Amino acid sequence: MEFGKTLTQSYEEVFLKARGKRTNGLLQAIRVFLEMISGFRTLHFVGPCVTVFGSARIPEGHPLYEKGREIGKALAATGFTVMTGGGPGLMEAANRGAMEAGGQSVGCGIQLPNEQGRNPYIDVWKSFRYFFVRKVMLIKYSFGFVVLPGGLGTLDEIFETLTLIQTGKISNFPVVLVGSEFWNPILESLRNNLVPSGYIVEDDIARLVVTDDAEEAAGIIHEIALVQFGVEYAKRPKPRLLLWERAG
Repeated sequence: MEFGKTLTQSYEEVFLKARGKRTNGLLQAIRVFLEMISGFRTLHFVGPCVTVFGSARIPEGHPLYEKGREIGKALAATGFTVMTGGGPGLMEAANRGAMEAGGQSVGCGIQLPNEQGRNPYIDVWKSFRYFFVRKVMLIKYSFGFVVLPGGLGTLDEIFETLTLIQTGKISNFPVVLVGSEFWNPILESLRNNLVPSGYIVEDDIARLVVTDDAEEAAGIIHEIALVQFGVEYAKRPKPRLLLWERAG
């Protein structure tokens, strides 16, 4: 069976197909490696970052959009770089708020058949072919996570982050859920169904903080990331020749 890439197929679609020629597998591994290196080069000098997850489908003027904008401003005011998926909706709102507050705004986009596009409120931008590489970057450079309401993509991002924390793959960085009307029913479902069955423990839910206040969300991130984990604001290191990093 031939295992090539047509014009209508994404790199990740080909990557996740059944096995083909070993040479194609090698080429895919090289592409993934190069995309990782490219991400490291672009993002090495940003931060300390807080990643904001949220729906791409919420338009400007919606109360949640304004909440995302407030969160971006509040995080920037505490000295954090705001990182998002770089698309429209609540990602745009958080990037916009950070930029309006004079903070640094970062976007990690994804190439899709129906391209979402880059929102206009980004200082540092990196586009990825592979979803899993993009998610690595959104988590790797962050010291905390703020999650606004969203759909499958947002839920995927938050649950993967929680799994990495639960399994000790990343430190227990703060995760703040903004929007009690949206998140409380989800958490109650987890608490009422998964905890009694032993699939998760109460501590897995207790580490999550739910709030409707942007200042409180930023304050929680600031307190835990800077005090508990000793994150410090410092001058960014100079680029080195090893990976040809791009200075921000």
